[in-house]
Amino acid sequence: MTKIITISALLFFIIGCKDSSVEKKKDDIVVKEAVKSSSKTISFTFDDGVTSDLGGFAFEDWNQMLLKHLDTNNLKAIFYVTGKNKLDKKGQYLLTSWNEKGHNIANHTFTHPNFNSEKNNTVLFENELNKTDSIISKFSNSVKYFRFPYLKEGASKLKVDSIRNVLKAHKYKNGYVTIDASDWYINQRLLKRIKEVGLDKADIDQFKKYYLQHLIDRANYYEKLSYELNDRHINHTILLHHNLTSALFLGDLIQEFKNKGWTVIDADKAYADEVFENQPNSEFAGESLIWSLAKQSGKYENILRYPAEDSRYEKDEMDARGL
Repeated sequence: MTKIITISALLFFIIGCKDSSVEKKKDDIVVKEAVKSSSKTISFTFDDGVTSDLGGFAFEDWNQMLLKHLDTNNLKAIFYVTGKNKLDKKGQYLLTSWNEKGHNIANHTFTHPNFNSEKNNTVLFENELNKTDSIISKFSNSVKYFRFPYLKEGASKLKVDSIRNVLKAHKYKNGYVTIDASDWYINQRLLKRIKEVGLDKADIDQFKKYYLQHLIDRANYYEKLSYELNDRHINHTILLHHNLTSALFLGDLIQEFKNKGWTVIDADKAYADEVFENQPNSEFAGESLIWSLAKQSGKYENILRYPAEDSRYEKDEMDARGL
């Protein structure tokens, strides 16, 4: 268990508690001992924060469905939220519901802009960062991790370096993804099907089957790549979205990972892995951390696609399956 260490207790910590971890104040990043895994290990992070009714489910209901999956499995996630829709009653309810369950709340900008676009500069980035920080910092489980929308960190070395300087100035760390996927596209297709034929006729089980297959496949891909890069298993962070597929299928996904031999841990513990201290060179920034490090190595050009994960890669198979 993480122990809170005050300055006055620092001497005691150094002398007698060398194996303990340190948790800084709420406005700092939690610092823990590096954890090295002896097996495939995964944690769950979520992006965005939708406050709409989806697929015939009221927002409050499907949000609680998602939270229940995490509760049932005794897991804590990190929720990277956009700020724009978090100022009203529903937005505040959403943040409160996750905070009260002990999940960390982190920054995903205010309006979700793409920072590879030339029109979105460093000034805009800082404004987006600060506006959402002012919203989430009021919550007891907020943490200063930031995740880039679309995992795009800037299309030029100058912009990437400038944005990194802003993050550092505001004491933020990059909330890296190691396992990227296209759950958002499966969710999009599921919602379209429900709208067309209704929930009862949407063939939910077939969507679930494809969802599980896709995410396990992507996890295995990035695990193999990361093992080759690091010569060991790392603590992975998978990117999922706050959406209906997570609400419906997350419990099955967690169980599927366990069935496949993965160890499932809390997201804050995953970030204690020293792999997250790697910062790819500016010209290779973006996509997942593992993608960036592989790209930087120059050894994987034959298997790295760009964008790394996109709907185009899943469309034909979903069409063929009638999904």
